[in-house]
Amino acid sequence: MDSSNHKVAIIGGGSWATALVKIFSDNILARHLANGDGSNISQQINWWMRDVEALDNIAKFRRNPNYLSTIELNLDIIKVSSNLHSVLKDADIVIMAVPAAFLKDALGESKLNRSHFKDKTVVSVIKGIVPNDNLIISEYFNNNFDVPLASYATISGPCHAEEVAQEKLSYLTVSSEDKEVTKTLTGLLECRYIKTMQSNDVVGIEYAAVLKNIVAIASGICHGVGLGDNFQAVLIANASQEINRFVDKVHPLDRDINNSSYLGDLLVTAYSQFSRNRTLGAMIGKGYSVRSALFEMGMVAEGYNASKCINQINKKYKVAMPICETVFNILYERIAPRVEMRLLSDKLR
Repeated sequence: MDSSNHKVAIIGGGSWATALVKIFSDNILARHLANGDGSNISQQINWWMRDVEALDNIAKFRRNPNYLSTIELNLDIIKVSSNLHSVLKDADIVIMAVPAAFLKDALGESKLNRSHFKDKTVVSVIKGIVPNDNLIISEYFNNNFDVPLASYATISGPCHAEEVAQEKLSYLTVSSEDKEVTKTLTGLLECRYIKTMQSNDVVGIEYAAVLKNIVAIASGICHGVGLGDNFQAVLIANASQEINRFVDKVHPLDRDINNSSYLGDLLVTAYSQFSRNRTLGAMIGKGYSVRSALFEMGMVAEGYNASKCINQINKKYKVAMPICETVFNILYERIAPRVEMRLLSDKLR
């Protein structure tokens, strides 16, 4: 399947949406230059964002003022709009990059229904879970918009948008049950600074991405309360086992949890300076209240809502998850971080 013939819609105005716009537009430009027609490029990326001021700024200065503002956007290739219907109309690949907590509002405000996603490939880069519904993104689109798993894919890490903006060599995992979908997305993504890996474990990778954000909060809390690298190493080793236990219970499959799409994504989120979830945890460990930490960050940390959702989901599965339980107790039961970390330390091996 020729990836150059596809029309892509990107939904969301944040860091990952901006990074993906850069990747896709860089690839489109590279293909045209390779074919000798770099001066005749048609717009192939439709980009939706809610923030009208940001749209105006992009139109004038070719930069997203709120996220990854160092990226210069190629408006010969990109068309930005606040009209979600027009952005979706001609696209055959729809990239969802809206935080999970705002997904229902974003789609509901535009009164989208099943027809808007009919015969389209829906791709999620969302690393969260839909609050209250307690659904991972594949389940949400299947339940509410009849998007079958064969027409669904995820793009996951290990990767931070900030390093994509700097064109540092990064790896993305593309997962779908349909090998042709995986192949197409790989063709759209791979470039001189992006390498890709492929998987068919859509559900497992989505749950692992949710869980690693909760673990990253725990990692940040450890840093905030003064626990050192030695303890953090044990924490992450145990976290990998915890993720494996839960994912195997929810979605049994022959998978290697040590692959980059699981372990690599966990490591980069737990340790990176760019990790919002780690930052949230570090602030709470240093004494911030949860509310004040979330307010001061001014950005979405998916692990916050995910912690409550996973706690509710696990009432059904009853998997041993001491790290996730610790984070839940700190975030929602308001138990002191030092007390919870001391209790957790007796459970780790």
